[in-house]
Amino acid sequence: MIAQSGGPTAAINATLAGVLEGLIESGKCGTVYGALHGVTGVIEENFIKLSEKAAGDEMFIPRLIRTPAMYLGSCRIKMPDPTEERGIYDRIFVTLEKYRVGAFFYIGGNDSMDTITKLAREAARRGSDICFVGVPKTIDNDLVLTDHTPGYGSAAKYISASMLEIAHDTYIYDLPCVTIVEIMGRDAGWLTASAALARNGYNETPQLIYLPEVPFHRRQFLEDVKTVLRRSKNAVIAVSEGIRDDQGIYISAKAKSEDKFGHMQLSGVGKVLEELVRQNIGTKVRSIELSILQRCAGHITSGQDLSESVELGKSAAEQALKGKSGFMPAIERTSDDPYSYRIVRRDLIQVANQAKSVPREWINDAGNDVTEGFLRYVRPLIKGETEQEWVDGLPVYLPIEHLLHRGVNI
Repeated sequence: MIAQSGGPTAAINATLAGVLEGLIESGKCGTVYGALHGVTGVIEENFIKLSEKAAGDEMFIPRLIRTPAMYLGSCRIKMPDPTEERGIYDRIFVTLEKYRVGAFFYIGGNDSMDTITKLAREAARRGSDICFVGVPKTIDNDLVLTDHTPGYGSAAKYISASMLEIAHDTYIYDLPCVTIVEIMGRDAGWLTASAALARNGYNETPQLIYLPEVPFHRRQFLEDVKTVLRRSKNAVIAVSEGIRDDQGIYISAKAKSEDKFGHMQLSGVGKVLEELVRQNIGTKVRSIELSILQRCAGHITSGQDLSESVELGKSAAEQALKGKSGFMPAIERTSDDPYSYRIVRRDLIQVANQAKSVPREWINDAGNDVTEGFLRYVRPLIKGETEQEWVDGLPVYLPIEHLLHRGVNI
């Protein structure tokens, strides 16, 4: 059984395809189920038979690899401590045993690794033979013990390409202007840092980059902007949604706005900085929020990202079929140039509830840019293009009728 959880990416379905293909090719599995909407699908016995879909359509897996977002749907559920609330675990294990599930794969990020870790530990306590495997994904790239996560390379490719296009748009006018681009990243600046890839021989955009890893100072920010404007009429700035001051307070935090995992709900830092520039510098200024567009832009995926995602999925399947449980397949980089890596197993307990930040040495001393070390790290991850099907000018993705719901009474 396979499920997906957390936020969508352009590559999470490629990982799903890798797990599915690995299980089918082994010849050791009967039915491969997909649980809809994460672990809630297991609780509610809401499944589809992925193995039947693959057997009935030779294009199912190739199209699944290229389909963005989450084919199985998602959920955001905080699993309780099994020692405090066993009821939900009883339902899950009863369902898995009812359907004779030998391995359960959960594809997701930090919070998903917390869920699958709890299930693996509960299986060990119960003496269950079911294997529980966490398979990584997150555009935030903040999972520990892996060089990077599936989905990050494609999101970085979209962000850097968009930043280059913003530069072309901005420079057509011979007028002073500040453009602030808000990029996802609550506590880690990996996505925002990737905007630096837009720079080339004729273009230095973005001239300023601000990440959550370094305290943000409003006065210094204004001085940085003025310095850029003295040498260029157009200042383009990349900023993480999660930047915070030296007291650790988010610049855009909304009071008492947290999700069920305790994460602060952020938005609007671009608008905050836009108003700051308007009031203190007075030049034309605008802010752009890439928002959900950066998460799963299927039309501009990284070929490297998709191929690694499939490979990680297959590795997860292979190890589970050998009886391995309580692990996450991870990428261990062996070389930057030429880029090379190997897939290793990591203990879920060491991954769950941890977060990886951009190393301080990859941020410049002024805290407003990234270094060449970061660029060496990220460049290989956005390379390669994927062949996409098109009909009537639009990309072809797998249909998702199984996720479409009726309306609600309001």
